[in-house]
Amino acid sequence: MRSIADLFGRSPFAPLQAHMENVAVCVDLIVDIFAALTEEDYEAVSRLAKKISKHEHIADLTKNDIRNNLQKSLFLPVNRSSLLEILRHQDDIADQAEDIAVLLTYKNLTMPEVIKEDFAVFLETNLDSFRMVRRIIQEIDELLQFSFGGSEANKVKSMIDNVAEYEHEADLIQRRLVKTLFATESDYSHGTFYLWMRIIDNVGSLSNSSEKLANRVRLTLDIQ
Repeated sequence: MRSIADLFGRSPFAPLQAHMENVAVCVDLIVDIFAALTEEDYEAVSRLAKKISKHEHIADLTKNDIRNNLQKSLFLPVNRSSLLEILRHQDDIADQAEDIAVLLTYKNLTMPEVIKEDFAVFLETNLDSFRMVRRIIQEIDELLQFSFGGSEANKVKSMIDNVAEYEHEADLIQRRLVKTLFATESDYSHGTFYLWMRIIDNVGSLSNSSEKLANRVRLTLDIQ
């Protein structure tokens, strides 16, 4: 594997792309951990939570390496603060994936039937938002070749708009999920109800943070 310092020599965005791939591992495992929860395979839930934490730590190490090497870079065609903001928003997503995983280990939960269908759509919509912003980070290198203009920039801006659409859709589903939980609150213990509310909130944070990241990329394009 090439070092972060080597990657900076190739492109200012290459280290961010490397970090994003570490983040993506954490998010992808969220699919597996909820599948294990649905099957009530609590050993798998615990195992996957540890795996997510491991990859979140790797993302943290990559983040720190980028920050250290960024200060040593003599010339960057992009503002350093913009790169650090993009990095921060990416790292927030890895943190949220770990938070979700940890919440699922606090108690042997059963997926409530009344939210099962909506929750599956909610999770997928949040993941769609992340996948779109991941594509944006993967494509951002191409923008350097076109001086952040032209059809490539318009393509990325359209993808940024798509992230916002996914985030809005996720918000609507989240409201529906919360209303359903409150309507059936008496069916759960206080601890279980509170835990599901936190899980829903943290899953929703995936699309919120993805939108913030996408908007930070848009701002970076606009000021070049």
